[in-house]
Amino acid sequence: MTDPEPIIPRYGRGCVTELIPTLLGSSPTDGSLVGSEIVEAAAIVVVVIDGLGWNQLQERAAHAPTLTSMAGGPVTTVAPTTTATALTSISTGTTPGHHGVVGYRIDVDGDVLNALRWTTGRGDARQRIEPSRFQTEPAFLGQRPVVVTMAGFEGTGFTMAHLADVRHRGWHTMSGLVVEVRRAVAAGEPFVYAYYDGIDKTAHVHGFAEHYEAELVACDRMIADLMMALPRGTAIVVTADHGIVDCLGNGTALTPDVEQHVDRQSGEARFRWLHAVPGHRQALRDAAEAAHRDRALIRTVDEVIDEGWFGPSVSDAARARLGDVAVVARDEWYFLDPADAPRIELIGRHGSLTADEMFVPMLTFVS
Repeated sequence: MTDPEPIIPRYGRGCVTELIPTLLGSSPTDGSLVGSEIVEAAAIVVVVIDGLGWNQLQERAAHAPTLTSMAGGPVTTVAPTTTATALTSISTGTTPGHHGVVGYRIDVDGDVLNALRWTTGRGDARQRIEPSRFQTEPAFLGQRPVVVTMAGFEGTGFTMAHLADVRHRGWHTMSGLVVEVRRAVAAGEPFVYAYYDGIDKTAHVHGFAEHYEAELVACDRMIADLMMALPRGTAIVVTADHGIVDCLGNGTALTPDVEQHVDRQSGEARFRWLHAVPGHRQALRDAAEAAHRDRALIRTVDEVIDEGWFGPSVSDAARARLGDVAVVARDEWYFLDPADAPRIELIGRHGSLTADEMFVPMLTFVS
């Protein structure tokens, strides 16, 4: 059944944007996100499991006894529900309208930047679109914690944009993540941030069948291994950047009535920004509403901003990176963009504002 309204991120009221300010800020927690026993722990380890939605976890609780035994519950991620935007919001503790990494494919003065690869149609964009200028909010409130992430990520454009000035420790395998976190805490680090992307990759390629369940079992074991490896008094916080929807076979193209008003597209398959031919903004909005309202929420950029999808305020820089009309998929639909090539038939997708994508876990444990 189609949800009539989007789930708006609960900025300041139970959102992933609150995590780092709560753990590293000077103000004491009010207990709404994580309890005081977490903030006051001898050491804190934050583990972000890419793609681990709250609903998907609850539906497969038998495969994740460690995770489902932890304290906590669901919180919202940000809009759009996509990795580049959400990880930047988590690391900086700010909203997308503030930090400006507003999607996966972002319009930059008419050029479309792939934020995860930091490329445009002309190739590597690190010199032309400098990550440190594109996203200026400091990670982790300007502190320089140990960050344990995939070894190949260090030095990439997106890493420089959302994890600038941290101390990187790379892992090559899941077990290596556990080892690197343990070593950092044993060396006296009071805060360690770790990132693992296996759930997301598996759902994209295989959906939610046997491969997904096996990966969830492995992730659950990874958290159990961390609990065993870390010294008494260490707090573990597990969260995610977004959930995922099975969209196999549900791709849809813009109709010709809509395309005639479109200059270019950006965003993601489930949160598509349409950039209007000059002078065609209202015609584009009307055509998109008439053609696709059964499969998508249709909003103008002003409506998106006024409804608070990107936070209570949107900077001029972030506003300039948005399109004119947002086409935000309902149910299991996604929208095709001919410029997003080569086309890959992913099974699991995300980006929209459904419950399956918007709600993520915020789980805690103190050894």
